Amino acid sequence: MSPVRAALLFCALLAGTILVPSPSVAAGAVSPPALAPLPPPPSPPENPTTPEKVALGKNLFFDRRLSGDGTMSCATCHNPETGFADALPISLSYPTTRNWRNSPGLVNAAYRKTVFRDGRATSLEEQALFPMMSPFEMNRNLDYVEEVLKTVPAYVEAFRSVFGGEITRQRVSMAIAAFERTLLSRDTPLDRHLRGESGTLTARQRAGLELFLGKAGCATCHNGPNLTDERFHNLGVPEDPKAKEDPRVLATARFVGKVSGFAEYRTLTEDPGRFLVTRAPEDWKAFATPPLREVASTAPYMHNGSLATLDDVIDFYDRGGGDDPKKSPLLKPLGLTRGEKGALKDFLAGGVSGAVPRIRPPRVP
Repeated sequence: MSPVRAALLFCALLAGTILVPSPSVAAGAVSPPALAPLPPPPSPPENPTTPEKVALGKNLFFDRRLSGDGTMSCATCHNPETGFADALPISLSYPTTRNWRNSPGLVNAAYRKTVFRDGRATSLEEQALFPMMSPFEMNRNLDYVEEVLKTVPAYVEAFRSVFGGEITRQRVSMAIAAFERTLLSRDTPLDRHLRGESGTLTARQRAGLELFLGKAGCATCHNGPNLTDERFHNLGVPEDPKAKEDPRVLATARFVGKVSGFAEYRTLTEDPGRFLVTRAPEDWKAFATPPLREVASTAPYMHNGSLATLDDVIDFYDRGGGDDPKKSPLLKPLGLTRGEKGALKDFLAGGVSGAVPRIRPPRVP
């Protein structure tokens, strides 16, 4: 889907040793990609990364003028202090409205093939405009935001210098995407372990890694260099019963269904997930597999923030996921012992956390 089409639809709306998951975690299935250190981040030919573009994107990322009432910026829901998520079950919303999904972290988003919980965007450039336009997020008309930014001399000069032309919504999204591609975690203890360095994981973390690859089955979906299969799964995550009673949440659900072209949008009382993008029955309540690097910084978890801690997540998977009869057949009770759960948590909490760039809010023009 092109950025323009996606924008109209919404408005009118992340060399060395490798580890292969045990075949037992997905018997009969194709073996998932091996774990491996992350390569350098991509620099798309249509939007090459430059220091000047990154600096411009950083200013825009923190600029509240991108929201309708001047109170929200991209950093509002993607806070550098909380793994570039917001530490809330459900993202903040525009006054008088309610969001319905948890804010995903942006660390290593540079490597993602799709963006958003439902994967409706296929690039960071495409993603950047959605929250600005969303009436329950930043609620900003894009024609208007172009004119607002054109009143700022420093932005006029920066866009002329970086892009060789005037301010447009496409260039705004390109600058923000360039900045987001610098939000990286590539030197975790796991990465160093995979490169063959000794002593980078503790004994308990190594035990957790073995569980991750084997008995716990995590690597069935959290695989490859970025610890995600880039696919969508129904885990049976329970809905918040209070959300079903909140008319603002219902309005959000039905609005998204309507602008997605779902004819029966008025019947929605829960989040259909990927289904609204593909209309494939198997995608009902399926959500993107998130990368796990820096996962300890992005609680709470799941698409609706219903699991508060890593302990909750491990217990959830140990039970075999939720109660939805249409949940993924990959989910089975694991039978983890208390000690195994602790080792797995130690690996997730420390083994995949590294040195994320410390980003301080700039003085925007």
